[in-house]
Amino acid sequence: MSDASWSQPATVHEAEFGDYVELLKPRVMRLVVFTAFVGLVCAPVAVHPVIAFAAVLCIAVGAGASGALNMWWDSDIDAVMRRTMGRPIPSGRVARDEALAVGVVLAVFSVVMLALFANLVAAGLLAFTIFFYAVVYSMWLKRATPQNIVIGGAAGALPPMIGWAVATGGVAAESVAMFALIFLWTPPHFWALALFRNDDYARAGVPMLPVTDGPRVTRNHILGYSLVLAAVAVAPAFSGIGGPVYLAGALVLNAIFVAGAWRLWRRDEAAAKADRFRVERRFFGFSILYLTLHFALLLAEAALRALDLAPAGWPVLF
Repeated sequence: MSDASWSQPATVHEAEFGDYVELLKPRVMRLVVFTAFVGLVCAPVAVHPVIAFAAVLCIAVGAGASGALNMWWDSDIDAVMRRTMGRPIPSGRVARDEALAVGVVLAVFSVVMLALFANLVAAGLLAFTIFFYAVVYSMWLKRATPQNIVIGGAAGALPPMIGWAVATGGVAAESVAMFALIFLWTPPHFWALALFRNDDYARAGVPMLPVTDGPRVTRNHILGYSLVLAAVAVAPAFSGIGGPVYLAGALVLNAIFVAGAWRLWRRDEAAAKADRFRVERRFFGFSILYLTLHFALLLAEAALRALDLAPAGWPVLF
């Protein structure tokens, strides 16, 4: 822990069911479950609906385990950040050792059950995801380097690969393309948040890019990553999981995203503070919709293929 003086709140109230649900970070879990489901549905191998449901449930439980372990480890910095001080542990609703127990039990349960319902490759990817988020990102990278979210973003990018592996038992170029989309989306998404939560991160001693290198460097990075992301995000249109519907939607979404990054890049800090980071907040909010809609478009393409409505002769490069 970064602050040895921090300890569990003096009064810990008896936890209710909702407190344990909050411990699992359900808002993050929703996006994880959705992208994993899309990866499963887009795979070229059909999966029995019962197996698919059980597998997605295991992935959701694994995501919740990661959230609980993250809250257990980060409870000291959560206690001093306005955005997180109301979480179950710093608010005294759940004890730290309870959070640790919940995280470990759910992690083991989710991996073992996914191995039984699906296959060892999918279970191994889920185990690696939990380990990477809880240990590599939370325990090491988050407090050690301003590149924390760049490298740590791999954990959030793995769910569609897990879903694909549930269906196919392996990894393919298409699942890597979905991974790359989330991986490159993560830095500009979180750096936009860090711009208007800079004081929070500085107070907690978390070396986010705006804290260590300043807002101007952060805005440069957001624009640079957004340009690379736009190219990578369009690429799946020419893969086995894409098509014209995805291409049209991706072109529009990425034009809006890059335009938003450009507006962020042109901002000076005086203007940002004057309007309470309105543009940064809007970009952060849109970034969530941006990723969700990309995967919704992939889902639409899968539906068209299932109904045999996909256009013949569409160029497939990978």
